[in-house]
Amino acid sequence: MDKQAQLKKLSPLQYEVTQHAATERPFSGEYDHFFEPGLYVDVVSGEPLFLSTTKYDSGCGWPAFTKPVTKLTMHRDQSFGMERTEVRSPQADSHLGHVFTDGPVNQGGLRYCINSAALRFIPLAELETAGYGDYRAELEAALAKGE
Repeated sequence: MDKQAQLKKLSPLQYEVTQHAATERPFSGEYDHFFEPGLYVDVVSGEPLFLSTTKYDSGCGWPAFTKPVTKLTMHRDQSFGMERTEVRSPQADSHLGHVFTDGPVNQGGLRYCINSAALRFIPLAELETAGYGDYRAELEAALAKGE
C-alpha cells in the first residue's frame, strides 16, 4: 500500500502528529502507561521502531524508550523557543517525537519521547501473523534477561 493510502487510514490526531509534527497532550496517549510485551511500529508505514523491553516510565507524559531497533533520522528543532532533537522514521519520514539526553544512564542515557499517535503496537503473540516474526527472538531474549 502506498503512503497516500496509508495516510487516509490515520485518525486526525495521527495525521497531525506524523505529518505536521504536532504533539499530543501529555498523559493522554494510549501507550503512555502501557507495558505489554511486543513491538512498536510506525503508524504510517509499519516500519519497526522500538521493542517494548526498551520502554520505561519516565514520568514525562509520553511513551519513553531507551533505544530504537532501527536508525531513526534526527533533526534540529528550535520550535517554541526550545533547543531539541526531533526524531523521524527513516522510511515514511513520520514525525515521532524527540530524543533527550536525560534517560537512564545504565542504558545509554537517551530518552526517546514518542507520541502514542505515531505508534502502532504489535503484541508478542501476534508478531508472526503481523509480519514481524524476525523480532520474536530478540524480544524474548530481552524479556528472559529481565530487560
